[in-house]
Amino acid sequence: MITQEQFHKEIDIIIKNAIREDVGDGDHSSLSCIPKDAMGKAKLLVKDEGILAGVDFAKKVFAYVDDAMEIEINLQDGAKVNYGDIAFYVSGRSQSILKAERLVLNAMQRMSAIATKTHSFVELLEGTETKILDTRKTTPGIRALEKWAVKIGGGENHRFALYDMIMLKDNHIDFAGGITKAIQKTQNYLKETGRDLKIIVEARNLKEVEEIIQSDGVYRILLDNFDYADTRSAVALIGDTCLTESSGNINEKTVRKYAECGVDYISSGALTHSVYNMDLSLKAV
Repeated sequence: MITQEQFHKEIDIIIKNAIREDVGDGDHSSLSCIPKDAMGKAKLLVKDEGILAGVDFAKKVFAYVDDAMEIEINLQDGAKVNYGDIAFYVSGRSQSILKAERLVLNAMQRMSAIATKTHSFVELLEGTETKILDTRKTTPGIRALEKWAVKIGGGENHRFALYDMIMLKDNHIDFAGGITKAIQKTQNYLKETGRDLKIIVEARNLKEVEEIIQSDGVYRILLDNFDYADTRSAVALIGDTCLTESSGNINEKTVRKYAECGVDYISSGALTHSVYNMDLSLKAV
């Protein structure tokens, strides 16, 4: 997994690029009609219900735009919110508040939606030992925000990107000439390059599971599009050899049944690619 330092760098890049994209050579709407020294105050109004996410990100955005702005936090990340709740107040130069407004709202609306959906999966898994994971099916350019939101919602992050974990999927296996060859080549590569990366191998059927467990050093086996019966059989075959993960079109209706098959993890791209933004507004007070 990526380090905290790497994660914070990703967040800084997102903020810098988003402000560049949105502001360009100036917020001329504000510059044209609001005096430079005018002071104002605004509130982040919740107009929906779910799990709030992005408050700490908003603080970073406001500090980047104008470190003289002051934030009064009413609700923290992970809080359950309802229509009419006020997450925070921000005070400072009116131009600065307006400059940061859209990035704060865009990020918080999407992060809150992801946290809310993740939380719903976590609740469905309550009482089992199974944990919900995200995937790399994220919006290009803001992966760090979306994975942050999954954590806020109570889920766990899969690998962050292609560089922090090895995942041998069907195409890797086919191109490498088979499962065993793919694993052996991967282990040789890690040894030659001095990298310490965990290895996940995807299985398409029980026969492939049987082959994977013949090799040492596999951290987790991903059971791709297995039905319930084959998932239970795979979990029994694997035993304590390594961890298990179910994946493939798993939704709110099926996630509990897969967990009851005994897998350690369930990964779902829907946490990040199939959400409806939470309705939030930043209103002058």
